[in-house]
Amino acid sequence: MSITTLLLPDFLLILLGFLLMRFTKWSAEFWDGLEKLVYYVLFPALLFYSTARTPFDFATTGRLLEVTLGATVVGILLGWLAKPLFTAGPMVFESGLQTAFRFNSYIALAIASRLGGEQGTSLMALIIGFAVPVANTAAVHALVHKSGGLAKELAKNPLLIATILGIGCNLLHVPIPEVLGVTLSRIGNASIALGLLMVGAGLRLSGLHEAKGLAAWLLGVKLLAVPTVALLLGRYLELPPLQMEIAVMFCALPTASSCYVLATRNGGNGPFVAFLISAGIAISIGTLPMWLSLIR
Repeated sequence: MSITTLLLPDFLLILLGFLLMRFTKWSAEFWDGLEKLVYYVLFPALLFYSTARTPFDFATTGRLLEVTLGATVVGILLGWLAKPLFTAGPMVFESGLQTAFRFNSYIALAIASRLGGEQGTSLMALIIGFAVPVANTAAVHALVHKSGGLAKELAKNPLLIATILGIGCNLLHVPIPEVLGVTLSRIGNASIALGLLMVGAGLRLSGLHEAKGLAAWLLGVKLLAVPTVALLLGRYLELPPLQMEIAVMFCALPTASSCYVLATRNGGNGPFVAFLISAGIAISIGTLPMWLSLIR
């Protein structure tokens, strides 16, 4: 399967979401409700079902987690390196830092499904389960003086909860009834398409009125430096081909759309973060195929 065939359908869904948001008269309440449905119901169902039903060889997937979490930590460190390098206004650095290492889970699972079917989806879900607390801890830490508490943020994250429950059911060999399995499978299929539409609907290519150097640095860390580290670590640890693709593509993902929510909820610079999210998605149209071609 060619790189274009793999990635183009997902980018077309993002484009469709962008066009629907711009050219329909659907209210903000509609889009807000749809986003909540995907984030709190459909996407957690996909994560739970993916991690609960697929056997994991942790002797092998342990190396996959080493690569992805190691590269994520490098992204965190490189993000903090920007603080002494660039001058930014109040809460600009603190708000934008998270975009150097957080990831868009909707795009992650869509690409994983295209790369490796159910096995690819399960591997990506496992990475997300371990990466969410690491990335969210670092993101909240930057805003900690106005945060409601790190433990509270993690405890109510539906993606983390669903993954932990799925892995628990997997390890304990809890059977999933066929009717429930089919229902969760269909919910999961819907979540990927709707999630990509929501990514497109949230695109905002304005808001960069300051800290252009900082913005370029953070985008470069997320889309270039972090996947480079993953590629080098993956080759060093000799990851199997599918795991190598999943690891590098995970690290090459644009940042999470929820970065905007976290920033604004904690008194941060919303427009700056919105630009970084949207610019990252736009640039990834070129960088994701590049990374996929390098590992194939």
